[in-house]
Amino acid sequence: MNITFRQLQVFLAVARHQSITAAAEACHVTQPTVSMQMKELTDAVGLPLYEQIGKRLYLTAAGEAVAETARVMADEWANLQQVIDGMKGHRTGRLRVAIASTAKYFVPRMLADFSKAFPEVDISLEVQNRDGVVQRLRQNADDLYVMSMPPDDIALEQHAFLDNPLVLISSLSHPLAKKRKLTYADIADEPFVLREPGSGTRRACNAHFERTRFRPKVRMEVGSNEAIKQVVAGGLGLSVISIHALAPVHQEEGLAVLRHEHFPIQSTWSAIYPRGKRLSPVAVEFMEHMDRSVRALRSGKPAGQQKD
Repeated sequence: MNITFRQLQVFLAVARHQSITAAAEACHVTQPTVSMQMKELTDAVGLPLYEQIGKRLYLTAAGEAVAETARVMADEWANLQQVIDGMKGHRTGRLRVAIASTAKYFVPRMLADFSKAFPEVDISLEVQNRDGVVQRLRQNADDLYVMSMPPDDIALEQHAFLDNPLVLISSLSHPLAKKRKLTYADIADEPFVLREPGSGTRRACNAHFERTRFRPKVRMEVGSNEAIKQVVAGGLGLSVISIHALAPVHQEEGLAVLRHEHFPIQSTWSAIYPRGKRLSPVAVEFMEHMDRSVRALRSGKPAGQQKD
């Protein structure tokens, strides 16, 4: 097949935007140019690469295969550019990170500090629930993915960097908030407000409850930690939430962390990526930055003063 790298770049834009017009705008070329590039690419492959339904384009099986290879080639080319820039004493390039929604309480701060240290690096951040991050992981759409419950059906490299205790919470005025040590008998009749089934927190809760043979009375399922905190503070039930989602003084949010014999649930935040994927120099640098940030948090010193 006689295919140019430019054709693959344009095809990736078409696949990403599902539109010839949007791809032309993203690539700063005319719409006829994109259409011509796509025709030449389709002729070279010998199979249809996409089909149009309404105003949107959808990749065929052949198109998905071409897009997957094109992404690998584009990533390798970007990595080469970063390596060459590094040899010149510069740290440039792009960092793409997708995180589970609860990680928004600390990863953006890490990215902000990283951006200050490397201002020439362009940063893209996607915040979704666990299922959304897993979908992006399957598509190899980003450099790194941060979650606490990685899928077990994908070969992955995992870099654990931060503990993620899941605590049992109630409203500050709840009678259980004053008890020293609770058992399941104390909360058997309490209504629970839990995250939606697609979240990592909910998966960890379900596994924990199954392991400890407890069946919570789920009154409500909520799609965000902020909404859960408001509902619990309002006295509508108990919940399980990451300690990172709580304010440093959680009493100011009207919440109490309950002392229960089976809590907190222990889990860990990890930076993951597909096994066999060669990380860009920028991605490797950011993983090291995350480690420094966690050490700084534990020591009380700024990340820049940490020694490797």
